[in-house]
Amino acid sequence: MQLNIANVNANGHAHHQKPWVVQKFGGTSIGKHINTITGTIVQSYLTTNRVAVVCSARSSESKALGTTNRLLKAAASAMVPGSIEFIETVQDIRHDHLHTAQEHISDPVVLKRVQGEINQDCDRLRAFLQAVQTIEEISPRSNDMIMAVGEKLACRIVAGLLEDKGVETQFISLENVIDAVFDVNNLDQNFYDYLARAFAAAISKCGHRVPVVTGFFGPVPGSLLTSIGRGYTDLAAALIAVGLDAEELQVWKEVDGIFTADPRKVKGARLLNIITPDEASELTYYGSEVIHPFTMEQVIRAQIPIRIKNVMNPSGAGTIIFPDQPASQGSAPNSGRVLSPPLSPKVLFQNGYEIDLSRRYPTAVTIKENVWVMNVHSNRKSVSHGFFAQIFGTLDKHGIAIDLISTSEVHVSMAMDANVNEKEMSKALSLLRSIGTVDVMKGMAILSLVGKQMKNLVGISGKMFSTMAKAGVNIEMISQGASEINISCVILESQALEAMNVIHDALLRDVGRDPEAHFS
Repeated sequence: MQLNIANVNANGHAHHQKPWVVQKFGGTSIGKHINTITGTIVQSYLTTNRVAVVCSARSSESKALGTTNRLLKAAASAMVPGSIEFIETVQDIRHDHLHTAQEHISDPVVLKRVQGEINQDCDRLRAFLQAVQTIEEISPRSNDMIMAVGEKLACRIVAGLLEDKGVETQFISLENVIDAVFDVNNLDQNFYDYLARAFAAAISKCGHRVPVVTGFFGPVPGSLLTSIGRGYTDLAAALIAVGLDAEELQVWKEVDGIFTADPRKVKGARLLNIITPDEASELTYYGSEVIHPFTMEQVIRAQIPIRIKNVMNPSGAGTIIFPDQPASQGSAPNSGRVLSPPLSPKVLFQNGYEIDLSRRYPTAVTIKENVWVMNVHSNRKSVSHGFFAQIFGTLDKHGIAIDLISTSEVHVSMAMDANVNEKEMSKALSLLRSIGTVDVMKGMAILSLVGKQMKNLVGISGKMFSTMAKAGVNIEMISQGASEINISCVILESQALEAMNVIHDALLRDVGRDPEAHFS
């Protein structure tokens, strides 16, 4: 279902052109559902919208077997003197994409052109890697250029298949659109606003054609992988949506949207038709793969909704992440237009969203597994004011991030992801033992109950913890964020599935029918 806000701008005036929709497709979706993407999804929006398609590098069954990982493997192989593994990897990538084009594109003219483009990209990649092996050096920027080939190849095939189906397209690589100079240590909001304008300028040259855009962009100061990370494709799509002043950013996955709990683990999990950005951020941070909070922030601050949709169920409404706060700035970065406040609940209802944005019940429960808990107990009778500073200074020095914290005057408990650098962790523990007794509990999980208005709901914490106690789930640590939109606790990982199910049954299963019934 599309939110019908296409025909009115911030000042209430009609648009004279079709509004933009930006559609981002992940690598596994392109690998497994390319015919649905090009034959159904993109084309279904063309009558009412202009569509920009953003592609990740193609994957097969998983990211681990995807093109990007194989490209990074080839780059590492090229640094080994005498190795020919990178040549074999490039050939595998070439044959994979040539076979995909052959399998799906029926027009011989289009097929020949796409295969020529694939061969050209792979020939350049092989030559580049051979040069890397000769000079025995690879810079972060060079690594970025190698990785960029994956998005190019995916976009070549998607653009070709759309043309094969009668849709005029324009392949766009964003690798050379950054021509301003920025300080790697100061990539602030001005940098991202600049990117949004630069991306929109590149796409505006397409005319009436559908732009098929690489998720890779560069050259980013400090390198794309180092400065942005592997989530750069989502960020590119978000910035494109901002630059084009899009009606909506669509992130297409292989799930129907965001649920009240992981539907693979909780039988009664319900699809959420709408969720606030703060709730989506909390769910992402504490175990649910939604969309990176920083990427989401770029779109939400421009008052553009984000919709999570299922590539295997294109007709489903999905989940919309809807701006629920005034814009952080007075105008959009691309055109200077004054941003409007969010649509009212009445408008949402008119578009089929039967939800109250002032809801006072929990939204979802999520689990983050593979967690460690570190306990530090001061060895001093009189605690120094530097006790906390020493702890967090030590963890920061060794790059150890903390998910949750619980403190008293002489004791600190901290939950963290178990995927830490063991060498750095060992060094940190040695230093911390000089200020107190330290122990680490492994095999733990973080359970989080999330809801924007839970702070107004008396008794929610008591209900949550009493429900877990009745199920025999032992709680090792409790924490509530300053924003009061999530209540989290640390439990044994072996009890995580049971805990999530009992919490969902008690607090979320039938909440849509009678949201106050659980807490009266």
